[in-house]
Amino acid sequence: MDASTLLLPCSDGAVAGAVDFRGRPASRSGTGRWSAAMFVLGVEIAERFAYHGVSANLISYLTGPLGESTAGAAAAINAWSGVATMLPLLMACVADAWLGRYRTIVLASLLFVVSMGMLTVSALPVFNHDGCSHQSKSLACSPSPVQVAVFYVSLYLVALAEAGHKPCAQAFGADQFDQHDPKESVSRSSFFNWWYFGMCSGTAVTTMVSSYIQDNVGWGLGFGIPCLVMVFTLLAFLLGTRSYRYYTSTESSPFARLARAFVALIRGTKSSQYESNLATDDAAHREEVKGVLRLFPIWATCIIYAVIFSQSSTFFTKQAATLDRRIGSTLRVPPAALQTFISLTIMAFIPIYDRAFVPAARRFTRLSSGITMLQRIGTGLVLAMVAMVVAALVEMRRLGVARDAGLVDQPKAALPMTLWWMVPQYVLFGLSDVFAMIGLQEFFYDQVPDALRSLGLAFFLSIFGVGHFLSSFLISAIDGATKKSGASWFSNNLNRAHLDYFYWLLAGLCAVELAAFVVVSRVYVYKKRASHDNGAVM
Repeated sequence: MDASTLLLPCSDGAVAGAVDFRGRPASRSGTGRWSAAMFVLGVEIAERFAYHGVSANLISYLTGPLGESTAGAAAAINAWSGVATMLPLLMACVADAWLGRYRTIVLASLLFVVSMGMLTVSALPVFNHDGCSHQSKSLACSPSPVQVAVFYVSLYLVALAEAGHKPCAQAFGADQFDQHDPKESVSRSSFFNWWYFGMCSGTAVTTMVSSYIQDNVGWGLGFGIPCLVMVFTLLAFLLGTRSYRYYTSTESSPFARLARAFVALIRGTKSSQYESNLATDDAAHREEVKGVLRLFPIWATCIIYAVIFSQSSTFFTKQAATLDRRIGSTLRVPPAALQTFISLTIMAFIPIYDRAFVPAARRFTRLSSGITMLQRIGTGLVLAMVAMVVAALVEMRRLGVARDAGLVDQPKAALPMTLWWMVPQYVLFGLSDVFAMIGLQEFFYDQVPDALRSLGLAFFLSIFGVGHFLSSFLISAIDGATKKSGASWFSNNLNRAHLDYFYWLLAGLCAVELAAFVVVSRVYVYKKRASHDNGAVM
């Protein structure tokens, strides 16, 4: 990001609806814009570092030190991820109605520090049975009940911290740009690209560093480093307090507003005198619920994308553990570190998208964003489907290599197949995220009623919450069904499993979802805004 992008020309006067940290009207020249948004971006990078310091290699911890089965660990991770991405619906309402986004970010960051500290303690040798270590495979070295209890309590506290942080940090960062100012509005659209770039930089670093430390040094240190990073970044975020723009609201909670809107909507369908008798605020509430309900078809047609998204940190990692991961004569790449290719792809492609693709597309479409938000999301869905097809083909080859090498019944042996075979599916995941993930973030922030923007980003996250829960259900159901007929698709011995069948199933479901998405996107009408592009359809 160059200096001309970061420093917008100053405009005189105050920003409508915004105040500074003392509650006075926010000065356009003295608050907000990129100089303030960078502090928020910094705390988001640290949050990604902390969260992915846990989630990226979690399946290795569950199937290693905690001794869980592959299918059980994958289902547990998806359930936990589902909680982490569904709770933002509640936390967004708390932020919008009572705490405000700034206070919620601070409290969530503090909870991250506490929960990561507890995870660090749960992984220390003090919890191991005498004579055992995390590297031991002896049955006598199974984890103690106290260790398991402290671990899972800590894990779900991380989910709670994530739930408070996610809907508020991005909305608070976007709040630093005035949507009614033409130049700041363009920068806000660019902000979503750079926001995801920052997220992925934090993810890439923690995936490489933490997974290597966890696999080669110790889990306690691997959990402890992200905790320390979160402490220092929270302090930096607090230093930016004077430069932020704060939007205050005297409205009731979003849930209460939506509940009243539903009542008003029902009354309106039953009374011919409704329009003449309806109070002004009830009319506004009714429009708000209509504004939320019209997003549901887009929400529903992105669920399978979220199911696909959840595979990269579970089964992909277990597959990578069976491959030849040597680079040179001494370095062995941790299985979870392959997820770095997702982040690196995103970091490499976002500048290309923002600086080359958007200006080129703008010449043809005359849209400030280059293409519509729904076109961007649809492109990401296509790439996700292609990624699962590639993953299925690579898994078929991996199983063939295991058979040809006579290693089917030696799951711990490294197959004569290099880890580079799995890189294309990670790269396709990254490209898909640039289009679908960022497009969904901007869509749900931009298209919800203005008073419900934190809730809008929570709706976006709930796509992945439902997707994680659905993935957990599918894994458990398929595991139970296939065990009855022989070997499970998700056998602990991956050389006898059939992850390729599961990937083909997801690719087929994604194709059906894509067809439905095209239909609903063609009839969707964008929210009208002054000084913005008219709503185009996909």
